[in-house]
Amino acid sequence: MPAATSPVAQAGVGLIEILITLFILAVGLLGVAALQFTGSFANKDAISRTQAELVAQQVAERLRAAARPAIQGDGIVANDAYFSSDNYNFSGLSCAGSHPYKCYCLSRPGGVPNCEGGECSEVDMAAYDGWALSCATVQTNPSMTLNVSCDDNNGGDADVCSAGSRIQITVRWPVNNSANQQYTLNARCNPDSGSSSACVYKDITL
Repeated sequence: MPAATSPVAQAGVGLIEILITLFILAVGLLGVAALQFTGSFANKDAISRTQAELVAQQVAERLRAAARPAIQGDGIVANDAYFSSDNYNFSGLSCAGSHPYKCYCLSRPGGVPNCEGGECSEVDMAAYDGWALSCATVQTNPSMTLNVSCDDNNGGDADVCSAGSRIQITVRWPVNNSANQQYTLNARCNPDSGSSSACVYKDITL
């Protein structure tokens, strides 16, 4: 009678176990990738918001430094040119490059008054400040824009922004919603119904 043979034990890892392991690993890596993607969106928005806060504060300081006593009435005012959109966001300047900071800010464009060493009029100083502040705006995010406007409280005088009027400083940049990052749009940041922007704004009086 032949001797009974003992069963041979299986050694190693089977194909099914390998596939299950790869599937679990792939799911984990997808989760890490999604987290990194969401984090990059949040980080970019945080950098833009920090820079916008700094720029808005710089605008307020420049306006106060440029203020002078009002010709009519009490209080102080800034030159009308500080509230002209022509002095911000490199209006009227042209550049072949794609990044506005590299185009306009590494050296002073010819159309911007040189107020660093020489004397400038109030109008020239407003143009120079507008250029410098626009450079600060796009330094970290080339899509950011700066707007300085005034809610004039006295239309009877010669000043675009009379003494005691509310000055509105807005630094705006476009945002995109994604599956993992949803923005609650502020109506003040999006005056046009088709826009999708975040912003930092300050209301000041001189």
